[in-house]
Amino acid sequence: MSPRTDRRLVAEAKKDLACALRAAAHYGLGEGVCNHFSLEVPGRPGHFLINPQGLLWSEIGPEDLVTIDAQGRKLEGRHDVEPTAFFIHGWIHRTIADAKCVLHTHMPFATALSMLAGGRLEMAHQNALRFFRQVAYDETYNGLVLDDREGERIARQFAQANVLFLANHGVIVRGPNVAWAFDDLYYLERACMHQVLALGSGRPLKIIPEHVAERTAKQIAGERQQSDLHLRALRRLFGFD
Repeated sequence: MSPRTDRRLVAEAKKDLACALRAAAHYGLGEGVCNHFSLEVPGRPGHFLINPQGLLWSEIGPEDLVTIDAQGRKLEGRHDVEPTAFFIHGWIHRTIADAKCVLHTHMPFATALSMLAGGRLEMAHQNALRFFRQVAYDETYNGLVLDDREGERIARQFAQANVLFLANHGVIVRGPNVAWAFDDLYYLERACMHQVLALGSGRPLKIIPEHVAERTAKQIAGERQQSDLHLRALRRLFGFD
C-alpha cells in the first residue's frame, strides 16, 4: 500500500466515523459528551480512531478524532480520550479479530431493556430479526469500566456475538466497518423501541416463529448494500462527501 493510498483510506475512515457520530446525535442515540465509537485505522493494525473527550457528537469532525493504540495510549490528535474508552474498546479490538468498528452507547430504548430483569431483545419485529442469534447479554453490572479486568470480562462476553447488552448500562455493537456497525446500531435501537412501545400496551408480544426468523435473518444479511447506502446517504446529509 502506497503512502498516498494509505492517507486516502485513513481520511475516508475518519469521515465515516465522524459521520456515524453526527448521525448518532441526529437520531438521539448519544448521551451528553459520553460514550465512544472506535475504528481500526486502515492499514495500521493495532491503531484505532476514537472520539475525543468533552465534545458533543454533533460537533465532531474528522479532524477531531484521536488515534490511540490498543493500550489506550494517544498517538495522534489534539484532544484527550475519556478513560473508560481505553478499557472497553481496547480489550474488544485486541481480543476479537473481526471487531474493526466498535460502537458503545446508552441509547434510550436499548438501555431500557438492559435495565429489566431478564430483559431480552425478542424476535417480535422485522428489525429485530437481523440480530437473530447475534446477541449476548452481560448480566453483571460492576460500576464504571476503569480497569483491565472489567474490560477483559466485557470482551469475553462479547466474543461470539455482534451485539452485547450491558446490564444496567447500555449496549455495544461491533462490525467489520463503520457502515455495517452503524446500520446495526440504528436498527437495534428501532427494534428495542418497537418492543418497549408494544409492551407498554400491556398485551403480550407476538413472537415470530424461529424458522421464519432464521430465514429472514439470512435475507437481511444478503442485503448488506443497504448498510453501505445508509452511510453514504448520511455522509451526504452531514457534508462529508
